[in-house]
Amino acid sequence: MFQQDQEIFNILLDSVSEGVIVVDQNQTIVEANSSAETMFGYNRKELLQLPLQNLIPQNYHTKHDQHFKGFIKQNKHRQMGQGRDIFGLKKNGVIFPIEASLNPFNIYGQNFIMALVVDITERKKLEEEKIHLAKIFLESLNEIYVFDSKTLKFINANHGAQKNIGYGLEELVTMTPLDIKPNFTEAQFRIQLKDLSDGTKEKIEFDTIHKRKSGSTYPVNVHLQRSVLGDKNVFLAIIIDITEQKNYTSTLEKTVALRTKELKIALAAEKELNDLKTKFLSMVSHEFKTPLSGILTSTILLSKYKQTEQQEKREKHIKTITDKVQYLNAILSDFLSVEKLANGKINYKFTKFNLSKVLNEVIYNANMLLKDGQQINYPKHIDEIYLFQDEKILELSLSNLIYNAIKYSSENTTIDISISQNEHQTTFKIKDEGIGIPEKDQKNIFNRYFRAENALLMQGTGIGLFIVKDHLKKLNGSITFKSIENEGSTFIIELPNKAQS
Repeated sequence: MFQQDQEIFNILLDSVSEGVIVVDQNQTIVEANSSAETMFGYNRKELLQLPLQNLIPQNYHTKHDQHFKGFIKQNKHRQMGQGRDIFGLKKNGVIFPIEASLNPFNIYGQNFIMALVVDITERKKLEEEKIHLAKIFLESLNEIYVFDSKTLKFINANHGAQKNIGYGLEELVTMTPLDIKPNFTEAQFRIQLKDLSDGTKEKIEFDTIHKRKSGSTYPVNVHLQRSVLGDKNVFLAIIIDITEQKNYTSTLEKTVALRTKELKIALAAEKELNDLKTKFLSMVSHEFKTPLSGILTSTILLSKYKQTEQQEKREKHIKTITDKVQYLNAILSDFLSVEKLANGKINYKFTKFNLSKVLNEVIYNANMLLKDGQQINYPKHIDEIYLFQDEKILELSLSNLIYNAIKYSSENTTIDISISQNEHQTTFKIKDEGIGIPEKDQKNIFNRYFRAENALLMQGTGIGLFIVKDHLKKLNGSITFKSIENEGSTFIIELPNKAQS
């Protein structure tokens, strides 16, 4: 009969899914089921008469003895490990987390304790994963919201969301996404959610604007997916603040626009340079060909006048040759000046000089170029005016303007020169009664190689005014003009009395 009872007991014991360990009051194992064998890695024979300490990690032995003795005294059923983790030790040395409940009982006058043991390794892993995911949820710098799929009310929001949006969780749970998405009505937002709600899509993504509690707004990228929380269908929203991305994109677009503009300017400048080169070659060809032809003609004719009485004709052709050579020399000087200005190779020589000396020399040379009936009016009493400047540059500037006034004015006209000086600067005005400058050409008159439309049939390189303006600019001076077509022009030079040497 006892053997039959033992067999029934063993059958019942093995049918229990938990590990069952029965120990006597000396903590010696007297019985164990198959689940306990599998759990701890021992067979039944190895477990029987084995000290319970063998199933407990070494560092828990002392505390276990104290707990066991206390339990024997109380002699009551209780759950082990409440409020703390307890561990078991497998035969192969592996330590694993367990739950255990202790049940005292008495048979034939002897006290025994039956422990129901559960291996909670998988449960611990799941708990750790949940804790880890919860930590990620709470500590993520991105905004994470959970809201009800029916009412749209917020259920939860992480710290990142609360910090950026400015609302606490107690405020958010009374709100919906519509309270922070000013660009959506409820109807529009539910249309946006439709593919998630009916299962057409697992997740959706879109950009929008969020509005903080403070009233400020910022651009966001929204990732939405459906989830389940208990018995509720919910939506999980992960929000990425894309302010920096938008700023970068805006900056990039501005940079591209700026570079495109710069490229267009560079291309326009290159085209202008090519046009200038073409114009320059054409101008050089014309300006050199005309005087060279005159020189060649006069040279041929000069050889024919051998008689003494033909001296006047010889002198006429000699003068023509001299004038043409001087003109070519002037053109070459202009070209060399342009190159020196472009390369920054001009060395100015500053001296103190009397203005009347310079003006008299310029007028003397200009008188030889006057047409019939032309005259130059200029101030005679300027002996008291002195400048500390580059004398040659001032002479070049005045000569250029007076020669132009003569060239572009007809016979029987007057060229007026006026000069005034104050404490800081001297002003020169050269006024003519010439052809004037067309209004549409006036903005380009100081450009290199440019010639006004009404001056194209006259000799000229189009670089004289360019040279004068560049020189004066380097000397902290300026040149301006007023002109009316067919009435005349007035050019004004303003030059500091004392150069900064």
